[in-house]
Amino acid sequence: MKKPKLRELREAIKSLFSPAYTTRFPAEPAPAPPAYRGKGRFDEEHCIGCGACAQVCPADAIEIIDDTDSLTPTRTLIRHDDICIFCGQCQALCTTEKGIECTPEWDLATLDCSTCAVSIKKELFVCNLCGAVITTKDHLRWLAERLGAKRYTNPTLIMVAEEKLGLISTDSGISDQPTDRGNTMQVLCPHCRRHVLLREVWG
Repeated sequence: MKKPKLRELREAIKSLFSPAYTTRFPAEPAPAPPAYRGKGRFDEEHCIGCGACAQVCPADAIEIIDDTDSLTPTRTLIRHDDICIFCGQCQALCTTEKGIECTPEWDLATLDCSTCAVSIKKELFVCNLCGAVITTKDHLRWLAERLGAKRYTNPTLIMVAEEKLGLISTDSGISDQPTDRGNTMQVLCPHCRRHVLLREVWG
């Protein structure tokens, strides 16, 4: 019976003079592992506002708000970290692969949920005939760049690609003109584009 007691005493003395096994959090931040999926962050340069991250989010933690009533139509993407389950699907399935990332930041405790929202705004393209949302300008520019010469098969992509030359206007205002051949070189949604092409071909 004496030996176990001596062993316990030895362990107690050893522990007394040994450094602590636990971290000093919250006095010192604890580093996260390299592949840790923490607080999400949008990348202003690489995010094109396509909304793919919101579509694949299983927790519906990414909200898309399209404001078409303002002078400059805009799309706002809001990521709610208080709803997020940190699965990393938004980062893994991002269209540009760089538009959103999960940072190593993990200490998100707060009493104010409004601080958990991260947002980004992108300018929208709306149909010149019906006013329907097409997509963001950055999204169309990204598509035109990726398609290369093939973009010249689509009038909307032609206008977006040549916008920087200043020869074509890509204003998102709604036109009062009837659906005819004159609408061909305008920013149109697929529905209105079909009507314009059918009217041009069949009269």
